[in-house]
Amino acid sequence: MSDNTLGEFLRARREAVTPAEVGLPGGGRRRTPGLRRSELATLAGISVEYLTRLEQGRDRHPSVPVLAALADALRLSTDERLHLLHHLKAADGAGRLVGPCQGAPTQSVRPTVRALLDRLEPTPAVVVNRLGDVLAHTDGYERLTGPIGLLDRRPANLVRYVFADPRARAAYPEWDRVADERLAGLKLGVSREDPHIAHLVDELTLAVGAPFTDRLTSPPGPSRRTGVERLAHPDAGELRLSYETLGLSGDDSQLLIAYLPADDVTAARLDRLTGRHPGSLRAVTG
Repeated sequence: MSDNTLGEFLRARREAVTPAEVGLPGGGRRRTPGLRRSELATLAGISVEYLTRLEQGRDRHPSVPVLAALADALRLSTDERLHLLHHLKAADGAGRLVGPCQGAPTQSVRPTVRALLDRLEPTPAVVVNRLGDVLAHTDGYERLTGPIGLLDRRPANLVRYVFADPRARAAYPEWDRVADERLAGLKLGVSREDPHIAHLVDELTLAVGAPFTDRLTSPPGPSRRTGVERLAHPDAGELRLSYETLGLSGDDSQLLIAYLPADDVTAARLDRLTGRHPGSLRAVTG
């Protein structure tokens, strides 16, 4: 079995994409129906010589932005981008993107925090770490976000879901605003050269491409701790949720986010969703 899986994947995808699919004229004689190396290199903004080295396995350590540019040029799907990420990890010895580092974000919460979540039922509430990984949540939160797919992946991650799961755009009518708010915390971590946030940024840069990187490079906006979020729930209908974000004491920057109905219609729909008697969750206004 060849150990140049990254290069072989790039070449196979290049030869499978026709010029018409990327807006290029298809004239002239071609040995294959796909793109020439020179065409792909131009679309991705790299040299033909460098693309040749990648495909031949003479360079197995391309930067994530280079691979993201190639993925954009090849019109790769989300699954294909994740496949490309897998090949990059294999070519890199699984080190650069997933290698062990000191000070990894914890994946657990204190017993007192879990007890607090129990007492918040039926309020939808969740505890996340600085990456946005979901560490613990109430049953109310699972009833709220389970049907939109947010908890499908383990560990679930608020940022990854918004950018990498196509269901997120249907779930959040104000997707652009939600995406900016989810990304605000990561931008702060990038500026502080947090290696674990850098790993997540690399993953999303490659897996998502421009919808993520364009926002990542834009001027940072405020990191909102409170506000109203609209959610199109497949079972309950559209909900308007007031949220509060509370920092938990400790060294890992854990946050507790609690959601309450922002109007009476949402309050009634949340009561039905959580199986509680009417009035369990009262609307919060002002």
